[in-house]
Formats: sequence, C-alpha cells, structure tokens
Amino acid sequence: MSLNLSADEVLSTTRAVRKRLDLTRPVPRRLIEECVDIATQAPTGRNRQRWHFLVVTDMTQRAAVADVYRRAVHVAQGTPLTARDLRRMNAHGSWPRIADGFQYLHDHIHQVPAIVIPAVEGRTDRATVTEQAGTWGSILPAVWSFMLAARERGLGTVWTTAQAPLEHELAAVLGVPRDEIMLAALIPLAFTIGTDFRPAKRIGRDQVLHWNQW
Repeated sequence: MSLNLSADEVLSTTRAVRKRLDLTRPVPRRLIEECVDIATQAPTGRNRQRWHFLVVTDMTQRAAVADVYRRAVHVAQGTPLTARDLRRMNAHGSWPRIADGFQYLHDHIHQVPAIVIPAVEGRTDRATVTEQAGTWGSILPAVWSFMLAARERGLGTVWTTAQAPLEHELAAVLGVPRDEIMLAALIPLAFTIGTDFRPAKRIGRDQVLHWNQW
C-alpha cells in the first residue's frame, strides 16, 4: 500500500498519531520490513550503522511492554517543564486535545498491533555532549526515516520516550543487553483511521530561525 505522497507532503503530514491508530488491523510484517530497509538508508556516524529495531507483535509480549510503559509514564510525570515549554505546548490551544491523546494511548497501548523499540549500540549515561551527539545522531535520523516510510504506507506512529525511567525493566522484558545497548524510544505502529493528516500549527518561523548569531 502506498499513498503516493510527495516528499514535502510526507515530511509535513507525518503526525504523532494516538487516537487514530487502528487497533483492530494487524500490520503485515512485510510493511514493517520495508520501513526498516528505508530507515537503514539514513545517515549514520562514521558509517558504523549501530541501529537496531525491536518489533513486538506477540500479544503476551505486547502486554508486558505495555505494563512497563504505563508504569514508566507515571514515574516520568514529575519531570519539570519551563514556562516556555508550557506556552509552546499550548501555543494554539491544542494541549487539551494532545493530553486526551496521551491518555488514550496510555489506556490502549496493549492493543496496538505492533510496538517498535529502536535501539542503538553504545550508551550515553553521563557521556559528554560530543559522545551524546554522535550516538543519538546515529539513531534519530533512521527512526525518523522509519516513521516517514510508515506514513507513506498508511501507517501511524508516535515517538514516545516514556520507557526511559524504566529502561532497565524494558530491556529485561526484551532480552536486551543493557550494558551495551540503549533503548532510544517506544513507538506504537498501526494503520491509521483515515489518511487525511495535515500540517500542524506551529510557532512562527521568526521565533526559531536565527541568522549568523543568536
């Protein structure tokens, strides 16, 4: 399945999908494999290709991952937000709708047909900025490419990092050697209910674009 979107359309309409994930329709393994093939064409630091994608579709395993996700969400609720964070989160009065989506995903995460956990070889615990940039720069472009490829195939995703506070537990569930591998995110994957996604309202370019100096 392909939506035949232009590059600009894919880039500007790949949304964080929560309430419009189709919980009743399995995602064919072939489509996920195609998305991974595209993801691994992304740039990677020194061509080390340290990326990995763990895909969870088994019902029992999904339930175990969902349990860690829900508990981790509650652990992370105390993370402080700045006044600027809060202003931008609700820049267009969208926060109540987003919060509703968060709650929906929390309640239904175990029903999502596939959960993708991107991982990277190497850890950034207490690492320097240089080390962090190199490691995250070797996984983030690939994951975004995966999400764009999913959108073109009528699939929805949402980048979450809720697993982070309980990463050690999620690693144990997945059999991941945590001393060597870092779990970068937890991404629900499903067909979307409708494909008519539009560009989001964002803060103005004048607030984020800087020429020559800050």
